[in-house]
Amino acid sequence: LEGRRNSLSWKDRLRHHPAMDIPRHFVIREHDHRIHNPFSEHKLALLGQALKPRPNARLLDLACGSGEMLCTWARDHKMTGTGVDLSPDFLAAARARAEELGVADRTEFVHGDASTYVTDEPADIAACIGATWIGDGVAGTIDLLRRGLRPGGIILIGHPFWRQEPPDEATVVGCDVGERDEFGTLPELLTQFGDWGCDVVEMVLADQDSWDRYAAAQWLSTRRWLDANPDDEMYDQMRAELTDAPATYARYRREYLGWGVFAVMDR
Repeated sequence: LEGRRNSLSWKDRLRHHPAMDIPRHFVIREHDHRIHNPFSEHKLALLGQALKPRPNARLLDLACGSGEMLCTWARDHKMTGTGVDLSPDFLAAARARAEELGVADRTEFVHGDASTYVTDEPADIAACIGATWIGDGVAGTIDLLRRGLRPGGIILIGHPFWRQEPPDEATVVGCDVGERDEFGTLPELLTQFGDWGCDVVEMVLADQDSWDRYAAAQWLSTRRWLDANPDDEMYDQMRAELTDAPATYARYRREYLGWGVFAVMDR
């Protein structure tokens, strides 16, 4: 478990490569993902439907990954917007997706550090879905998003919470969490948004099926990479990870860790 903790901790995404990229093992695992969190396409669409953005509303997506939210909302709700990410691989996928969906003229994808990005045009919705490390936690990320938000706009935060209280340290480690107090329960997280000066106005939560789709797709991507790269310097690390990942996921994260996207507005 300790080896897995060191290799998979969500905080390791802060250890950027000098060439403005995210850690390589993360790209290997999620090479074929369009959504880099435990949300299904249905959940992502449901969130857009719940928010009812007006046509030509602007979306700013910090740490946008492969850009699925911006691309599909540009298609479905006629939004415009900008996505920012450190990964050239994910941004290439985002631009290809924008072309595929016919929204390349409504979307822009920027290679850069989301924690320092400043937009020239305030957004109606400013989002960070599953990457609150950019602000050293939820409160700091809300502050980052406020910088790019028009008055009265909506902030979207994707973040984990404990579905059940972890009974021991093995569960915390198995859920890929550094410390139990890194996350709260769902009621604790919703209360914290109020402490940070926000009203929670909508939420859509992942379920175990959408968690399965996110996690299991990592195993297939990893196996295909292993088959194609037997001499790579990361082979042993990724081989050990795939050996343990399915059972560890089923025993811990699937049962104990929740995840959701929360829409909040400043009070």
